[in-house]
This record gives sequence, structure tokens and C-alpha cells, in this order.
Amino acid sequence: MSTPTDLNPCENPKQWRFWWESQSQLPILNLHLFNPQVKPLAQCTHLKLNLLLHNSLLELTWFQSQLEVFLRVPFPRVLVDSESPLTFKLLEDHIQVKFCLLLSVDHPLVSSLDNVILLEEERTRAKADVERLEMDYDIECLSSTGGVYFYCRNCSTKLSTSLRTFEEMPSVNWREVADNWFGNCCCSFGGISEKLVISYAKSYTSTTGLCLLNTSSVILSKDDLVGFNIPDWSLKEDNELDLSVKNGVQKTTGIKDDTTMSFHGQTEMMDAIDSKLNKLCFSKDELKNEVKHEIVYTDALSQVSPTLEDIKHVPSSPGHYSKDHDIKCCDHSGSEPSAKELDTSAFELLENQKSFLDGYLGNVFMTRTSNLTKDVRWFELSCPCCSCLLGAYPRGNSNVVFDDGVHLFKCYISTCSDAGASGNLFRMYTLERMFSSQLLECAKDELSFRTVIRDLQTKRPILKIVLLNPNSWCCFGYCSSTVDQVSRINMSPAIKLLFSDCSKSDECELRMIEEWVVKNQADEVYMLASQIEELIRSLELVKNVLPPSHSLLQGFSLSSLRI
Repeated sequence: MSTPTDLNPCENPKQWRFWWESQSQLPILNLHLFNPQVKPLAQCTHLKLNLLLHNSLLELTWFQSQLEVFLRVPFPRVLVDSESPLTFKLLEDHIQVKFCLLLSVDHPLVSSLDNVILLEEERTRAKADVERLEMDYDIECLSSTGGVYFYCRNCSTKLSTSLRTFEEMPSVNWREVADNWFGNCCCSFGGISEKLVISYAKSYTSTTGLCLLNTSSVILSKDDLVGFNIPDWSLKEDNELDLSVKNGVQKTTGIKDDTTMSFHGQTEMMDAIDSKLNKLCFSKDELKNEVKHEIVYTDALSQVSPTLEDIKHVPSSPGHYSKDHDIKCCDHSGSEPSAKELDTSAFELLENQKSFLDGYLGNVFMTRTSNLTKDVRWFELSCPCCSCLLGAYPRGNSNVVFDDGVHLFKCYISTCSDAGASGNLFRMYTLERMFSSQLLECAKDELSFRTVIRDLQTKRPILKIVLLNPNSWCCFGYCSSTVDQVSRINMSPAIKLLFSDCSKSDECELRMIEEWVVKNQADEVYMLASQIEELIRSLELVKNVLPPSHSLLQGFSLSSLRI
């Protein structure tokens, strides 16, 4: 009988790939063992298994071409039911082994036991494997440090000055936020809501020393960056417009004076007034006899909103009816605002900030169709030292200037020079985890499990994805022939999916992809091209660990991504 050292090169244990898989709330653990050069059903005989829990190993032995093959597979940290027998199958292209567990891998008791029996370093690593990406936690940790520098995760180059103020990025769907705040109330004829909308738009503006965060990015002012040289950063609009409202009259600067008003100008004014009416909780039919709007002609060619005389009789007491009008309205201030208060409620809104109100500058890591516009282009930002991708920044067409903010993706930066150290608050963030987390959010929002990923610049479809199982746990790797070389492994939450690389599709195939999108009502998201390429490499890496019988299905390849 030969020993493991007698194995020929084709039986090298490192050519064997393992895939551990389990489902949430299901006490079953499956192992898929695969070698592309071996056909287990035809070549492997007398298979024996020996589980060594004290070493976290599964030993397998069998005979192949009259030689004994000896293999050690790392065994994940789970609670195995020792009274249940091991079951296995020799299949055409892989070996399958099934274990019965006492508790599912995601059971709370399993985590509690880990905290008791594991060393501090192992507990930290295990916690990072299953820890969810939480923005509130990020803000809390960053704010408590007293000052944070951002570094390139690849080369440890310092990217920013010290930052001390951290805030959550406002929701891009501001209309939904406004509905949640006010419902259908009139809010003093829109005065309060207008102030909050303007405040919302200005909250996007990046200022020195302030760091905004969303689920996948940090947004810094260009003045807080260190070592970057971005050409034509301060691109300005020739005729920047300042929109202001004061004394009930809207004024637009940067337009030549005239004593006449065009029909187009009158239409815009009426549209503005109609927009205000839509904010009220009562209908326009009810208002038409109570409030009269008149167009005021001024030498400044101003757009005019309802005057104070028009709106001073509109009731605004909370939950009460006006003595003169049978119209219910709410104002949470508890009193009716005076004309003086309304007269001083002036605000200013830059022309470029109008795009903010349409959500155009949302999460550029994964942009939805509703957040796209031809007025905004995104440019990749690379590390000035190693040229690795760090994030992106917006630039407007037709000389429309946007804020001076730069979006740095959390998966490419760290909060300390050693990216792998525990002091790096973004160490849990990877491209795969960020993508899978947002993919699940999109699936819940759109009730769609089919997604097409498009290039943010060209809008060309690059990747098709079909979500199979959002509640999977898995780990994978390569086998070893010695105990010393076997490392402990942990099961991690993941999503199981099918994917199809469309990056090299011709025109005919592209038409078929578009038909697939329409037919299946697939969700559409947009990403930077280099990120899509990196994502495809990650999907291919997992695919190569799986046997061919499990990796192909109706033109799609099976893979998974960590959550």
C-alpha cells in the first residue's frame, strides 16, 4: 500500500477544491469536493471518511489507479450531531458529503459558544466574518476617534487631512422623505417645506472638515484631500443662477432686464404656482375661489409666487378650521405665522443644486435608473501613488458646476495605515460584500430577483445576475496533505446567484439581453466599468471552485458573494 508521499502529480491535494455550504435555519452541512482531473464515480474506490473534530479536519482516503489517496479538508466551526452517520456520494465530477448538525450555523447559541471557547484573535476574526455593514455603527466609531485620516488600502498612502465631523448622507429620494415628514399637509402654504427642501439641497454641499457617509462611500470636500491633482476641478458656469424668494416674489439673477414678459416666462410662473398648490392638503378646486393669484410684472423679469395678500387668509392652525373658510390645515408650530415671518423667509438655491433635488448625486457605487441624468458625468478617482481605484467625483455637462465633493468607496480605503489591523474601521468592507448587500436591498425594493449591471458611462449591459438564495452560508478553498498546512475556516453568510458575463457580447447578443431585461422586468443598476470587471473576477473565482455539474445552468454560471 502506498503512502501519501507516493502520489503522482495529478493527485496533488492542492488540486482538490472544497466547498462547504449550509442554509439558514437548516441543520444540514454539505461538502462538495472537486478536482478537474479526476472522475470520482469512475476512478475512486473504497472511500473512507474520518472526522477529527479536535483538529477541525475531515480525512478522506480512497484508492485511485491502485494508489491510496489521502486528503485532509478543513472542517468549519459547527455543532455536529455525532450520533448521525456521515453520508456521501461519488458523482461524475465531484464527491458529496452530508453532515447533520445539532444547530443551524446561524443559531444564536453557536455565536455564544464561539465567545466562550475561542481566543481573542479568533473571536475578532469570526465576528468580522459575520458582522453586517452598518452605517450607523461607522458614524459612531468614526465620531468617537477624535480625528480620522483616510488611507489607500493598497499602498497605505495618506489621502486626507484629519476629519472630525461625520454625518449621514441625506436620502436621495427627498420626495419620499418629505412625504414621511408632512403627509399631505400644507405647512403654511409650503413655506416650511420649502425651507426644508432648500436645507436638504444644501446638505449635499461638501464643506471642509465635514465627512458625509452612505452605505458604501464617504464624501469629502476636495480641500480635505491630500496629494491629488485633478485637472479643471473648478469648472464654473458662465451665468450661474441664484434663485431666491423674498417678499413673496421670486427673483432670478443673471438675466437681462426687460419690460415685457414672454409667454414662455408666464408659463413657467404658472407652473411654479401650480407646484405650490400641489403641496396643499386641499384641492385646487377648493382654493380657486379663496386664493387669487396674479402675475406681477417687474423690471427684473421676476418669476412671481402668490403674494402675502393672497395667502394671509389661508388657515394654518393645527387641526382647526378657519372662521372664514371651511378648510382644514395643519401647522405643527401651534400658531399662525405672521406676515412678517413669511416676509423674512427668504432662501437661496444655486442652479446646480436643482439636480440634487432629483437625486442625481446618489450612491454612485450602485446607481439606479431613477438617479441618472445627462447633466452629470462621473469620473474615476485613483490613488496618486499606486493608481488603484479609490472612488469617483461628479462633473456637469454644459459647464454646470456641482459641489466639490469626492466619493471614496469604503472597500478601497482604510482609517489607518495598516489596512488589516483592527484599527481600520472599514476592514469589513469589500467590493463583494457592498455589492451583495445593495443587491439584496434592490431585490426587496423592486421585488425583482433579476438584475442587469450596466456601465455607468456607456450604459451598455455588462453583467446579468439572477438571485437564487439570499440566506446561504458557505466557505471554500483548497485542500492540503499535512495537518500543519490546514488553516481553520469559518462559515460566512452569502448570497447564492447565477451570473452571465456580457462584456464581450456582439450587437445581436446585446439585443437579446435587452429583450431579456424587458421580458423579465429585470432591475437595472449602473456601476463604474473597473468595478464591474473586479466583480466578475470575484464571481469567476468562486465558480472555479464548484464542479461543472453545479456551475452551469441555462447559460448562467453558479457563484456566490459574501454579505
